[in-house]
Amino acid sequence: MMKKFLAFAMSLAMVFSLVACSGGPSASSSAAGSASAAASSEAGAPAGGTDGKLITVGFAQVGHESDWRTASTNSVQAAFSKDKGFDLQFVDCDNNSAKQLEAVRNFIQQGVDYIVIDPIVSTGWDTVLTEAQSAGIPVIVIDRTIDDSDKYVSWVGSEFTNEGLAAGAWLKAYAEKKGIKEINALVIEGTTGSSAQIGRTNGFKKYADANGWKILDSQSGNFTQDGGQSVMESYCKSYQGKFNVVVCQNDNEAFGAEDAMNAAGVKYGIDGDVVLISFDACKAGLKEVLSGKINADFQCNPLQGPFCADIISKLAAGQTVEKKTYMKEPWYVSEDVLTDISYTNNAGNDVTEPLIHVTQDVVDKAY
Repeated sequence: MMKKFLAFAMSLAMVFSLVACSGGPSASSSAAGSASAAASSEAGAPAGGTDGKLITVGFAQVGHESDWRTASTNSVQAAFSKDKGFDLQFVDCDNNSAKQLEAVRNFIQQGVDYIVIDPIVSTGWDTVLTEAQSAGIPVIVIDRTIDDSDKYVSWVGSEFTNEGLAAGAWLKAYAEKKGIKEINALVIEGTTGSSAQIGRTNGFKKYADANGWKILDSQSGNFTQDGGQSVMESYCKSYQGKFNVVVCQNDNEAFGAEDAMNAAGVKYGIDGDVVLISFDACKAGLKEVLSGKINADFQCNPLQGPFCADIISKLAAGQTVEKKTYMKEPWYVSEDVLTDISYTNNAGNDVTEPLIHVTQDVVDKAY
C-alpha cells in the first residue's frame, strides 16, 4: 500500500515546523494566543497529492465532551479538508473505548491511507495497531498517549505531567505570596485511565506530597460540566468548610464546579475562600480567569490538526518524521502577583516559565 503514497508530490508548505522537545511547554506573555492563531492560519495550506487523488484519513475522535474537544475536532477537520487534498472519515466515539476500537478496525477494512487516533484510554491498543501495521496503514496518535504499544509512526500532543507539575508549582508560589499556610485540596479528575488524567494527577500529587498538602478527595468528573458539577455537589456536602483549593482537570469540569459552589454558597476565585485551578484554557475558561473566578488555568493546546496533516504529507512524500511532537503551551493567571514559576519538569530539567496575566486581548485570541 505504501507504494502509492510515494507517488504523491509534496505541496504543503507549513509555516510551523514540528518541534519534538523534551523540555515541555513554555511561552512568553507577548506570545499569548500565538499558538492558537498560528495553528489556525495553517489550516489554509494545501497538503494533498498533485495527481488529483485525495489522501484518505480515518480519524477516531474521543467524543464531544468539552470545549477543548470541539476545538480539537474543528482543527483536524479544517486541516484535512478536501480542498487541501484529503478525504477525512470522521468518527465521534462518544467516550466509548469499544466503539473507538471498532472505528479503527473499520478504517482498516476500508483501506484508508492513514489512521489518526485520539485514544480514549492509554491501554488496550497493541492488537488493533498490529492489525493496522499488517495492513500497511500508518497510524498517527494525537493528544492522549498510547502506553502499551509503539506501533504508530508519530504522536502529537501535550506533556500532561508537566501541566500538573506547573499547577503545583504555581499553587506553592501563590500560597506563599498570599500567606496561605495550609492547603486542603479537592480534585476533580478527568476520564479515568486517560493519559491527561494520569499525567495531571501525578504531576500535581508530586507537589502535594512534597509540600505536605492534604488532598481530601479525588474523583472523576469525566471531563464534563455535568460531571464536575455532580462531584463538586458531593464535595460541598462532605467537606463543607474543610477545603480551600479545588483542582479541576479541565475547564468544563471547572464550570460545573462553579455552579455547585454557587448553589452551596462557597466563595471562590481571587476574592473568595477557595482557590480554583483549571486546565485547557479554552476561551470560555479564560473568560472565567479574566473575571477572577478561576485563579489559574494551564493550557492544553488542541490545535494539533495542522501538525498532524504535515506529518501525513511528509509520510506520503517518503520523508521521515519525528516520533513525538510536543505542543507549546502557556500558563494563565487571574492576578499579576507572580510573573513566572520554576520547577523540575517531567524530563528532569529545571525550567522557569512565564505566567500570562489574562486580559481581554488574551481572551480574544484564545481558541
